Amino acid sequence: MKVYTTDKIRNVVLLGHGGSGKTSLAEAMAYLSGVTSRMGKISDKNTISDYGKEEQKRQFSISTSVIPIEWEGCKINILDTPGYFDFVGEVEEAVSAAGAAVIVVNGKSGIEVGTQKAWELCEKYKLPRFVYVSNMDVDNASFRQVVEDMTAMYGKKMAPFHLPIRESEKFVGYVNVVSETGNRWQGKEVVPCEIPEYNRANLEICRNTLMEAVAETSEEMMERYFAGETFSEAEIRAALRTNVCDCDIFPMTMGSNVLCQGVYTLLDDIVKYMPSPENRKVAGIQMKTNEIYNGDYDFAKAKSAYIWKTIVDPFIGKYSLIKVNSGVLKTDDLLYNVDKDIEEKIGKLYVLQGNHPQEVPELHAGDIGALAKLTGARTGDSLSTKTTPIKFGRFEISTPYTYMRYKPKNKGDVDKISQALQKITHEDLTVRVVNDSDNRQMLLYGMGDQHLEIIASRLQNEYKVEVELDRPKIAYRETIKKQSDVEYKYKKQSGGHGQYGHVKMRFSPSNDLEKPYVFEQEVVGGAVPKNYYPAVEKGLQESVQRGPLAAYPVVGVKAVLYDGSYHPVDSSEQAFKVAAVQAFRKGFMEAGPVLLEPIASLKVTVPDAYTGDVMGDLNKRRGRVLGMTPVLGGRQIIEADIPMSSLYGYCTDLRSMTGGRGEYSYEFARYEQAPSDVQEKEVAERAAKVAENNGED
Repeated sequence: MKVYTTDKIRNVVLLGHGGSGKTSLAEAMAYLSGVTSRMGKISDKNTISDYGKEEQKRQFSISTSVIPIEWEGCKINILDTPGYFDFVGEVEEAVSAAGAAVIVVNGKSGIEVGTQKAWELCEKYKLPRFVYVSNMDVDNASFRQVVEDMTAMYGKKMAPFHLPIRESEKFVGYVNVVSETGNRWQGKEVVPCEIPEYNRANLEICRNTLMEAVAETSEEMMERYFAGETFSEAEIRAALRTNVCDCDIFPMTMGSNVLCQGVYTLLDDIVKYMPSPENRKVAGIQMKTNEIYNGDYDFAKAKSAYIWKTIVDPFIGKYSLIKVNSGVLKTDDLLYNVDKDIEEKIGKLYVLQGNHPQEVPELHAGDIGALAKLTGARTGDSLSTKTTPIKFGRFEISTPYTYMRYKPKNKGDVDKISQALQKITHEDLTVRVVNDSDNRQMLLYGMGDQHLEIIASRLQNEYKVEVELDRPKIAYRETIKKQSDVEYKYKKQSGGHGQYGHVKMRFSPSNDLEKPYVFEQEVVGGAVPKNYYPAVEKGLQESVQRGPLAAYPVVGVKAVLYDGSYHPVDSSEQAFKVAAVQAFRKGFMEAGPVLLEPIASLKVTVPDAYTGDVMGDLNKRRGRVLGMTPVLGGRQIIEADIPMSSLYGYCTDLRSMTGGRGEYSYEFARYEQAPSDVQEKEVAERAAKVAENNGED
């Protein structure tokens, strides 16, 4: 591929609901631009962007892929993103690297929740955007309905650039609103045609909207507009480009991906109206001077870039996908990783076409490329020269709240699984692996149940290791509500030295749930020598790790050693430790033992229409609703306290209740006494486990 300067580059992300046609649109673009000689199909598992085994098996996108294409002397970096919510991290990475967006809407399904989420993401990053209505070859696809719905939701900035021409219910051509011409498809060719009568009224409305937008670009244009002058096509296009780049209008167009209709004009419009990187800003911190460094995709400034995505593929290796923020990167440049304090030669420069790397001699500011095998480099890291070290801010990534316990099917695979998961976490920032040592379990966090299932499938198919996903154990705690006074004498004779340890202890609540126990001694007269106090405390330390009630860690217990006895020959530290362990078990069970459950502070953001359903569901989950706060966009934030055990499966249920429009977050708040039925269930499970192990715990 040729080297392109900053003004000839367009970075465009394809966004939209799952199944709206993003991947087939990318495929049509690649075909028309000559990247491929035949169009791949998702059903045939041969598209450029869905190259992963899991993507081909499931027939939807799981990760973002880059397809650079050449069009009209420009390079368009197409970023094809997943549409399903479990892979939102991939979308957020792509949006951080893009300069504009095409929101793909299925003409048959209309606006879906994924359309709205895509729009919100574009608003957050102030991305200029087109709305492309796909599937126009389908009988009941309606461009007009999508235009009306988008206008109702997002205002009069929606500007149709084309109107469909239909004959006998078939999509046969389009009216160009800017040039006021009719166009018709004959095979692959587009030929001029008359504008049908039924299009003329709509054409006038759309044309007037565009002319108003053009007039508002300057006072001179406004005066000419009111004077009744007509603008030339060149003036209209120049003004529209300004409006699109400033997010003052959002062009709407349409087509059929499978027939490659409307895609040619979309590519033309991307080149004509969407901003090149030189029209956008980017800033970081110059680490030596601590001043703001405005890179602004200026090729004349010092070299700098940031890693917006990492690919760790067992078959093609590791690639760090970069966006050049300033300067020109060349083969064998020395780059300094500000975040890792590493300087290394980058070797060859690549552009990735799906999973096919193509070598390039240089990458100009604003371009997207890839570097192979960068040591220690991670997504979000900043790259620059050591003489001008620049650090760029990291983009926001969604927090994973869905988690499951995982266990290796083969115990010998523990290390392999750990290494494979480490690679997956480098690639996907919304995956987290947590060692829950308190409950002796490993937890896998992701954006949803499907996300976790796909990770398990990838481990099996790509890394040849298997894990079992299971419901996680909840981090319960045990404590006491009453007081007890016990003694325990440990006495053992077996010839020679015996064992003797005798303790009298009081147990009571300490009211400090942050600490497992508080140990005090009130022994008088040397009934228990001081040198055995540490042994007694060691017995307590061991005992609180797994409580007598249901084998959960103990918190909030005060233990007082106040009396006992010893034997001058047979007493030992071990004997007093054993005596303390047994005294603790006995004293704990006599002091009103209770189970404490973790409580989370939950925030659920939902559209107003779903608040009743969500609150009803929270009540069923033993949640306590604390209040509601209205926010912009006709939504409510519901705040509630809820047991952590009740959050299992909540992601799927919330999406089901709200049609995917609900979002939630939570954090641990405190421990509270568990209801008697929960306690009884846990104690019974513990007893069953002990019985299963033949009494060995």
